[in-house]
Amino acid sequence: MDDIVLISYFVALSILFIFGLHGFIMIYYYNKYKNVKHKQNPESKPNAMVTIQLPLYNELYVVERLIETVCEIDYPKELLEIQVLDDSTDETVNISAAMVAKKKAEGFDICHIRRGSREGYKAGALKEGLRVAKGEFVAIFDADFIPQKEFLKKTLSFFSDDKVGMVQTRWEHLNGDYSMLTKAQALALDGHFVIEQTVRNKAGFFINFNGTGGVWRKSCIVDAGNWHADTLAEDLDLSYRAQLNGWRFVYLKDFTSPAELPNEISALKTQQFRWTKGHIETAKKILPLVWKSSVPFRVKMQATVHLTSNLVFPFILLAAILNVPLIFIKNSGSHEAYFAVMSIFVLAFVSSFMFYLYSQRDIRTDWRKKIVLFPLFMAGSMGFAVNNSRAVIEGLLSRKSEFVRTPKFNEQDGKNSAAVKKYGNRKLGLSVYVELMMAVYCLIGICASLYFLEIAALPFQILFFSGFAFVSLTSIKHAYSKP
Repeated sequence: MDDIVLISYFVALSILFIFGLHGFIMIYYYNKYKNVKHKQNPESKPNAMVTIQLPLYNELYVVERLIETVCEIDYPKELLEIQVLDDSTDETVNISAAMVAKKKAEGFDICHIRRGSREGYKAGALKEGLRVAKGEFVAIFDADFIPQKEFLKKTLSFFSDDKVGMVQTRWEHLNGDYSMLTKAQALALDGHFVIEQTVRNKAGFFINFNGTGGVWRKSCIVDAGNWHADTLAEDLDLSYRAQLNGWRFVYLKDFTSPAELPNEISALKTQQFRWTKGHIETAKKILPLVWKSSVPFRVKMQATVHLTSNLVFPFILLAAILNVPLIFIKNSGSHEAYFAVMSIFVLAFVSSFMFYLYSQRDIRTDWRKKIVLFPLFMAGSMGFAVNNSRAVIEGLLSRKSEFVRTPKFNEQDGKNSAAVKKYGNRKLGLSVYVELMMAVYCLIGICASLYFLEIAALPFQILFFSGFAFVSLTSIKHAYSKP
């Protein structure tokens, strides 16, 4: 039995080690290509027709802000079309209709597009809008975004040749300092947007459209096969199909599109589940095409890591489960050589830390204050292992599920907390009880580590306990908090 536990633990840590060390690779490429600049024509004048698509589904608290700020973008009205793609089933419909009428009266070419159903969810709405879109270029904003006035002039200047198919901007966080939950999210997203997207783009690897805050060349979308609704990551899916067809993407790290982060854990769980499952579904669909293609081997390898990175979550959960019996196995006096070898796996932790350190140093003057949140982020990643492992398994088993959008609350200062409850999920699913049991289980691991004086094991035991305890107890707190 001991051997089975040891082998299983070794396999789990090996998978985490491989993906964890990728942080060192990203840092290497980050330094190698940091002086690479994208070709731009800053003197270009707006002369292209642009369609802005705003996909909505029950966005009561942010729809007015969204339409208002989009109409403030500095671009000639005669060259701008705005599509409000409204699949809502609540009061959002009336609010968006009133805003569309108001902006029409102000001279904007804006339309309120309603479908008979939510078929295809966001992908279906975007595809329906594209069918009648007038623009040569198509910009997309989710409901929680506040685009800058210079957005179109800035992004369009990077369509330097006819093979540039998409320009993506970096997400900035409107409520990044709202709570510990949003602070941890901001740190995690900065790693993706500052390091991963930048490095992959400059080094010639495939990147992804992030679903919002970007501009597509309409002909690129059509050439790549248009939007597909067979995965929960329609943005990632289309991105890879387009790049496999020879289109080039441009990522702008230094130009941002501000947006709201989920500030309730149920909303974050919904978002993480959809992103994780969508990545796995896309990997199953796209990776065979990547490996059959003629792109360089190094691009194929990076694409594989990119699309399969969420496979780590079941192995994080397995490591958490096996950590406790390992303490007793180690103190049985056997397998000393095994545990000595296992110490090498700490390099993956160092790699991850350096990855996020570099991302914060790049964009934050107060990066020292931000990077101290790294243990919180690590604990949160462990705490989400139950939620995200279920997403991975469903994705691998091809179990279809509804596209559940992330609720947006327009709550940056705590003044809209009552409104949050309209869209907040107040139900406690089975996963919350599993997370709570895992917290108690990991607490036993902490006690055992103290009893046997396994000081080296304590930091990881504490991270696992803190993660599961925070996620489960915060879920319970939000579920039972007063509206």
